Amino acid sequence: MKPGHEASFAVGLVLAVIGLLIMVQTIGALIRTGRGTLAPWSPTTRLVTSGMYAHVRNPMIHGVMLVLLGESLALGSWRILGWALAFWAINTVYFSQWEEPALERRFGAEYREYMKNVRRWIPRLRPWMGQQVEKKVS
Repeated sequence: MKPGHEASFAVGLVLAVIGLLIMVQTIGALIRTGRGTLAPWSPTTRLVTSGMYAHVRNPMIHGVMLVLLGESLALGSWRILGWALAFWAINTVYFSQWEEPALERRFGAEYREYMKNVRRWIPRLRPWMGQQVEKKVS
């Protein structure tokens, strides 16, 4: 390890661990709440809008990005940083052109309402409580 690199290694390691924890939590939410998996042959049957999904539509990608940015920082790698940026760009195109239209077809008005209230990449400070509020009012 290069002298003076200990701090960036430690910060990078913390970011990567946080990213992994986010990934584990979001996969668990898809299984428990969504009643499905990430696999295209076993997709969720319920739209997940609680937990981290109440703050941002793609928390899994946030987790992966934190892992990549953490690796880049810990290893001092510009190549991993470049891959992280490419990964984000590829996912931006993928989500807007394929996944979001597919979710809208599967979940209809429920997903459209979710999209109006929860952003793709920038997390809300307060969780969106749309479905919970509607259930309490009815």
